[in-house]
Amino acid sequence: MQESLLDIVCCPLDKSELDLEAIRRDDDEVLEGRLVCTECSEEYPIEDGIPNLLPPDMREA
Repeated sequence: MQESLLDIVCCPLDKSELDLEAIRRDDDEVLEGRLVCTECSEEYPIEDGIPNLLPPDMREA
């Protein structure tokens, strides 16, 4: 995921901004980490550079 995407993505639950917590990077791309909502604190994982922005009840366990 490119960090520049933070300018256009938002929390699917309440449309608030997301904070990035990167675990693994490759240059300017985040390969692993999570996006955290600034309002409801819901977390969205980033795996293999792809953010999973599905609401919690729609994600696979």
